[in-house]
Amino acid sequence: MKAKVHITLKSGVLDPQGKAVQHALSSLGFAGVDNVRQGKFIELELAETDPAKAKSAVEQMCKGLLANTVIENYRVDLEG
Repeated sequence: MKAKVHITLKSGVLDPQGKAVQHALSSLGFAGVDNVRQGKFIELELAETDPAKAKSAVEQMCKGLLANTVIENYRVDLEG
């Protein structure tokens, strides 16, 4: 089973990387791009076949290591 984890900064948290990307896009001539937010995407191949157990395990991984839950939100999608 494959787990896809999308991690984004919570609203209200400053995103200096997003601002840098926004500035770079503007410098390259891409006008009208505002409020860029950057995040992380992680794919995990899991041996677990039970979707509920897999999701629970990945959520524990997110809370323990993959995401800083103080400033980040995460979403887990399962395939297979």
